[in-house]
Amino acid sequence: MPKSPRRPPQLRGRIFRGSAAVSRGLLSRNDLRSSAWRPLFRDVYADTQVTVTHRTRCLAVGRWLTPPGTAIAGRSAAALHGVGTVPPDQPIDVLVPIDTVTGPGSPQHPSGRPDSTRPGSRRGPMAGLRVHHGVLDPEDVVDRAGLLVTSPARTCWDVARWLDPVEAVVVVDGLLARRLTDVTALREYALARAGRRGWRALLRAVDLADAGAESPQESRTRVRLVLAGLPRPVTQFVVERDGRFVARLDLAWPEFKVAVEYDGLWHDDPEQFHRDRRRLNRLLGEDWIVLHLTARRLRDDFPGFVAEVRAALRARGPRGRA
Repeated sequence: MPKSPRRPPQLRGRIFRGSAAVSRGLLSRNDLRSSAWRPLFRDVYADTQVTVTHRTRCLAVGRWLTPPGTAIAGRSAAALHGVGTVPPDQPIDVLVPIDTVTGPGSPQHPSGRPDSTRPGSRRGPMAGLRVHHGVLDPEDVVDRAGLLVTSPARTCWDVARWLDPVEAVVVVDGLLARRLTDVTALREYALARAGRRGWRALLRAVDLADAGAESPQESRTRVRLVLAGLPRPVTQFVVERDGRFVARLDLAWPEFKVAVEYDGLWHDDPEQFHRDRRRLNRLLGEDWIVLHLTARRLRDDFPGFVAEVRAALRARGPRGRA
């Protein structure tokens, strides 16, 4: 019968440094390779009976792997604010503070910029981390139950610099929808940092953002339609007849009675699919054109879908030409 792996009571249900456990004589290096322990990062292990979440991994990073003052940032910070998820196999973004610079031309900053933030590589100095460096103002960080996290505004700024415009807006939409910040505050935040790297990117993301988006795929659809040159649609538009509710549409151009509905994974639920189609069929009597976008078309044939939307808008009058 195989020998059961060693599980000292001091380590059960815990996350710990492997080197510390070995130095205390609780485990050997060979014990750490057993099925009792799960490696999270270099020299950081968890009891396999512990449910490891994104927050668990962030706590381990903040406690053992980064210098003082480092904040969880980017998509990782957004997830801690309740927006989006970071899969367990994805790196955690961290922002390591550098000394604040008094102005352009500092010898510490050959670029001459007052903020020499530079994105880290996908894999930082340690597997599982994506490391960035930058100036952190006092208002840029918040304490969430003992974990230092970038503020919602700073998180928006960072994703605007680190991600492509579409994915940045997905995060900004989510933070706006949760009312953790607002468009006015984000514009003021960006303008207060004019001249620092990324302030224009934040303004651009804010201009494209919409708190009405109800899912990341709706955000991606809307932003890609706008970037393709189409007029900006209204989110979650309510259609009424004689003051009574008829339907609510993901994206709509009410003046043309053209709408886009994103068909998500919830269509695996036959009853939900039935209710949604019945709702949309009611729009036929209202003379609406409703175009449906699937995940596959969003991924593989978005230009073709854009052409269909453009044709529908053009068919409804000169104001829809794009």
